[in-house]
Amino acid sequence: MKLKPGTALEYKQRHDALWPELAAELHAAGVSDYSIFLDEETLTLFAVQKLSVGNSAAALPNSPIVRKWWSSMSLLMEVNPDQSPVVSPLKEVFYLE
Repeated sequence: MKLKPGTALEYKQRHDALWPELAAELHAAGVSDYSIFLDEETLTLFAVQKLSVGNSAAALPNSPIVRKWWSSMSLLMEVNPDQSPVVSPLKEVFYLE
Protein backbone atom coordinates (compact mmCIF):
# COMPACT_ATOMS: atom_id res chain seq x y z
CA MET A 1 0.00 0.00 0.00
CA LYS A 2 1.16 3.56 -0.41
CA LEU A 3 0.40 6.88 1.30
CA LYS A 4 -0.08 10.16 -0.46
CA PRO A 5 2.58 12.79 0.35
CA GLY A 6 2.01 14.70 3.59
CA THR A 7 -0.46 12.20 5.09
CA ALA A 8 1.74 9.98 7.29
CA LEU A 9 0.89 11.73 10.58
CA GLU A 10 -2.85 11.69 9.89
CA TYR A 11 -2.65 8.01 8.85
CA LYS A 12 -0.97 7.12 12.16
CA GLN A 13 -3.43 9.20 14.20
CA ARG A 14 -6.40 7.49 12.58
CA HIS A 15 -4.96 4.07 13.34
CA ASP A 16 -4.15 5.11 16.91
CA ALA A 17 -7.89 5.81 17.25
CA LEU A 18 -9.02 2.70 15.36
CA TRP A 19 -12.79 2.29 15.46
CA PRO A 20 -13.74 -0.37 18.03
CA GLU A 21 -16.27 -1.84 15.60
CA LEU A 22 -13.54 -2.26 12.96
CA ALA A 23 -11.23 -3.96 15.46
CA ALA A 24 -14.10 -6.28 16.42
CA GLU A 25 -14.78 -7.08 12.76
CA LEU A 26 -11.11 -7.94 12.17
CA HIS A 27 -10.96 -10.16 15.26
CA ALA A 28 -14.22 -11.89 14.31
CA ALA A 29 -12.70 -12.67 10.89
CA GLY A 30 -9.72 -14.34 12.57
CA VAL A 31 -7.18 -11.51 12.21
CA SER A 32 -4.68 -10.97 15.03
CA ASP A 33 -1.21 -9.54 15.59
CA TYR A 34 -1.84 -6.95 12.87
CA SER A 35 1.01 -4.49 12.24
CA ILE A 36 1.53 -1.85 9.57
CA PHE A 37 5.02 -0.49 8.87
CA LEU A 38 5.88 2.69 6.95
CA ASP A 39 8.94 3.33 4.78
CA GLU A 40 9.13 7.09 5.29
CA GLU A 41 11.23 7.66 2.18
CA THR A 42 8.88 5.99 -0.29
CA LEU A 43 5.63 6.26 1.73
CA THR A 44 5.17 2.52 1.18
CA LEU A 45 3.12 0.67 3.80
CA PHE A 46 3.76 -2.98 4.64
CA ALA A 47 1.10 -4.85 6.61
CA VAL A 48 1.55 -8.13 8.48
CA GLN A 49 -1.23 -10.05 10.20
CA LYS A 50 -1.79 -13.51 11.58
CA LEU A 51 -4.86 -15.40 10.44
CA SER A 52 -6.52 -18.11 12.49
CA VAL A 53 -7.33 -21.51 11.02
CA GLY A 54 -10.72 -21.27 9.32
CA ASN A 55 -10.54 -17.46 9.17
CA SER A 56 -12.97 -15.43 7.08
CA ALA A 57 -10.57 -12.58 6.25
CA ALA A 58 -11.24 -12.98 2.51
CA ALA A 59 -14.80 -11.76 3.15
CA LEU A 60 -13.69 -8.54 4.89
CA PRO A 61 -13.87 -6.43 1.69
CA ASN A 62 -17.64 -7.06 1.71
CA SER A 63 -18.05 -5.75 5.25
CA PRO A 64 -19.87 -2.39 5.53
CA ILE A 65 -17.54 -1.25 8.34
CA VAL A 66 -14.44 -2.13 6.31
CA ARG A 67 -15.81 -0.27 3.31
CA LYS A 68 -16.61 2.74 5.52
CA TRP A 69 -13.00 2.66 6.84
CA TRP A 70 -11.62 2.50 3.31
CA SER A 71 -13.75 5.47 2.34
CA SER A 72 -12.46 7.47 5.32
CA MET A 73 -8.86 6.59 4.44
CA SER A 74 -9.14 7.23 0.69
CA LEU A 75 -7.87 10.81 0.97
CA LEU A 76 -4.66 9.60 2.63
CA MET A 77 -3.57 6.72 0.44
CA GLU A 78 -3.60 5.38 -3.09
CA VAL A 79 -6.89 3.54 -3.65
CA ASN A 80 -8.72 1.58 -6.33
CA PRO A 81 -12.02 2.82 -7.84
CA ASP A 82 -13.93 0.99 -5.06
CA GLN A 83 -11.78 2.87 -2.49
CA SER A 84 -9.93 -0.29 -1.40
CA PRO A 85 -6.21 0.30 -0.87
CA VAL A 86 -3.98 -0.36 -3.86
CA VAL A 87 -1.97 -3.41 -2.82
CA SER A 88 1.07 -4.97 -4.43
CA PRO A 89 1.89 -8.57 -3.52
CA LEU A 90 5.41 -9.22 -2.29
CA LYS A 91 7.49 -12.31 -2.95
CA GLU A 92 8.78 -14.01 0.20
CA VAL A 93 12.53 -14.42 -0.02
CA PHE A 94 13.26 -15.67 3.51
CA TYR A 95 11.39 -17.24 6.42
CA LEU A 96 12.61 -18.54 9.78
CA GLU A 97 10.27 -20.17 12.25
